[in-house]
Amino acid sequence: MKKRIAALVLAVGLSLGLAACGGGEKTVDETVEKKEVEISLWTYPVGNWGNPSTVAGLLTDFNQKYPDIHVSVDYLTYEEGDAKINEAIENGAAPDLVFEGPERLVADWGSRGVMADLTDIWETEGAADGIYENVRAACRHSSGAYYEFPLCMTAHCMAINYDMFEEAGALQYLDEENRTWTTEGFVKAVEALTAHGQKEVGIVYCGGQGGDQGTRALVTNLYGGAFTDPEHTEYTVNNPQNVKALELLRDMDGIAFAPELVGGDEIERFVNGELAMAFCWNASMELTQTLNNPNLNFEIMPMNFPTDSGEPKLQGGIWGFGIFDNGDEAKREAAETFIRFMTSDDTEYSRAVIAAAQFPAREDDSIYANDEFMNEYSMFMHYMGDYYQVTPNWANARTAWWNMLQDVGNGGDVGAALAGFDTEANQGAGGGEK
Repeated sequence: MKKRIAALVLAVGLSLGLAACGGGEKTVDETVEKKEVEISLWTYPVGNWGNPSTVAGLLTDFNQKYPDIHVSVDYLTYEEGDAKINEAIENGAAPDLVFEGPERLVADWGSRGVMADLTDIWETEGAADGIYENVRAACRHSSGAYYEFPLCMTAHCMAINYDMFEEAGALQYLDEENRTWTTEGFVKAVEALTAHGQKEVGIVYCGGQGGDQGTRALVTNLYGGAFTDPEHTEYTVNNPQNVKALELLRDMDGIAFAPELVGGDEIERFVNGELAMAFCWNASMELTQTLNNPNLNFEIMPMNFPTDSGEPKLQGGIWGFGIFDNGDEAKREAAETFIRFMTSDDTEYSRAVIAAAQFPAREDDSIYANDEFMNEYSMFMHYMGDYYQVTPNWANARTAWWNMLQDVGNGGDVGAALAGFDTEANQGAGGGEK
């Protein structure tokens, strides 16, 4: 375990160092008018894009080439970021740039008409080369406008306490090479762990929306249930497969519904050795938790979610840049220059992706070619499922999800709870506007 921790610390150190290093001598692009412009960037904590030192290094590179564009940065949290941006929108003080995902930039703020169309960037020759089609689709609004230009992505997975599984004889129920397991294997593993004396194997946290990508993937993978229709026009959670999955989870010894906890709480308990598995996990999570928990004394093994079909479908995460339409053409041009700089030059693109501790949003095997840790997590990208977070009314759906889980955990009828979810989530979703 110490060897793995050392490797992770080295990986993070390299990412911080690379992000802060200059890219060599640069000259000012002569096509950009030498007129000073100030723009604001608000960034959610995506890997080290929430770290002021790392972002300062990226901005140093940017200003070597564009010294007349001054970028101020505001670092958001997922707990308070949405409220802060929504308040800024209402007050006519939205930032020029924002770094986050399509569920906010496209499905929320884009649908509300406050984002600038980035089609001109997408249509620039070579700019979108290699970008995965599902990423392109997620960044494009139903109106045809692009409200995001992507930088990086990941496939959210789960994780197990390998030492605990080994001691309980539960490793036999999973495929270690492919990091997969069947629903039956999952059930048997939980039974083995509880028989070994582990009372809390895993928790279905439902105190809020934090980390809900994990519980959604857990429920929908167990028996192949859907979350939305294929066209992403409505929520279709109320189906027999999801009913069966939730009934299974509620009836399992060792799995508890926790209405007082969110994903961050689950992660804390997992790294403290209190739980045998975590449903809220990804590569960036392991990097962060390993650094923040130097006394972590067990081996973490990332895993796909269990499924009865043998084909897990992981919830994806996509992160990129959007521009708020604030009516200032000079600021918009400067913001576009920033996006092009971070996403078009191979060297700067690599630095920006590594800073996020995620994977490139375009086909590129070079960034982590010699990174053993990230290569381990790259296998999960092959299992990335449908990016349904752009379905209208997404914010309401997230609230309805954890309310539904609380209802189920309190003993409510599962079918009725899922029917209630669909009704609540679909209110106002029909017209494609949020």
